[in-house]
Formats: sequence, C-alpha cells, structure tokens
Amino acid sequence: MNDKEYEERLRIETIDVQHLYNAFSHYNRYEPTPYAALEELCAVYPFDYTDTVIDFGCGKGRLNFYLHDRFDCSVIGVEMNGQFYEDALRNQAAYMKKMKRRQGSIRFEHTYAENYPIPDDATKCYFFNPFSVQIFMKVVDQILASVEKRPRPLDLILYYPADEYRYYLEHQTIFEQVEEVRLKELFEKNHDERFVIYRVDLSQEVPKRV
Repeated sequence: MNDKEYEERLRIETIDVQHLYNAFSHYNRYEPTPYAALEELCAVYPFDYTDTVIDFGCGKGRLNFYLHDRFDCSVIGVEMNGQFYEDALRNQAAYMKKMKRRQGSIRFEHTYAENYPIPDDATKCYFFNPFSVQIFMKVVDQILASVEKRPRPLDLILYYPADEYRYYLEHQTIFEQVEEVRLKELFEKNHDERFVIYRVDLSQEVPKRV
C-alpha cells in the first residue's frame, strides 16, 4: 500500500510536512516516518501486544496508529505543538470509530518531551529527530531514571539517526546498539535511511555481594 492507501484504511490524515519556524529553535519540523520504512522495520524488529511504545515528537500520530493497528500494543504520543496535538486527537477519534475493541491503549500527551515522566511499563521509545541533542539528553535522563526505578529492558529506536544522538548514547550512557535496519534501495544513496536501535537492560545486572 502507498501512504494514501494506508491513511484511508486507518482513517487518519498525517501526510503533510509542516514547519515550526523560529518559535521553537530546539524542535524540528514535523515529518512523519514513511509507511514503507515502518514496514521494513517491523519485518525484522519485534513489536507485540505486551509493548508500551512512546513516540517523542509524535506530530499527528502516524506511528502510534500504525503500531496499534498492526500489533495491538499500547502507544503514547508526546507532542509539544498544540495544533499537532489537536490533529492527533482528531485522528484518534476517526481511527477508533473503525477499530474493534483492542487490548492495547492509545493516547496522546500535550507536553514538552523533557518534562514527560516515563511510565514504568514503557518498553520502547521512538525518535525521528524531533528536537536538539540538548533536549534528547534530558529525555534520555528521564528514561534511565525510569529503568533504574523499575529495572527492565528498554529500547530506543532512532530513524534517520542524528550523529549527535548516537555519539551521546555511545559515549555518555549505558545504552548499547543492538540492531540496525537499513532501508532497501535507499540506504546505498543515503546512509541516514536506516533505523538504529539501542538497548538498556538493568534487569540483567548481577547483584553485588555484600
């Protein structure tokens, strides 16, 4: 299916790219992840109904609806822009009209990413370069605080991964890269056309002897 066909099936509207201009210098333009890219990711990287996925800078909610529809996992969209948040809620209302009752939940939060408290059941966090590395660092601090509070595996999924994001994760955190998904036909022309997945798993730490 192409993007338009996906939108019609899910009853949502997320296609248009929109800019935030100068009002939010640390936040980047809204651009949804292509459905074709999501298909390639999900063909090799596991999601299931037990997951709770947080999409930081979710915009109008494309990733949220796609994962909820395909895997019945719980999804949370975090968006600081009021107009995009309202668009996501409208999409949710239209999407839920067609959906049968599901186990997984779907919700959106209107807040700055660095202020969002990470739920104890979050298992995956998604980023398509939504903001500056300074904000990314603050969000990662919140994520690490959450897994320290409740030890569990947690993955960060980066699409079109920014060098600054990767450098920070690899040199200043305990996250480790566990997967890379290169998009067919695109990666050879543009090496940013990929997903890179990092994981932290404090549940596997060996207890220290007293």
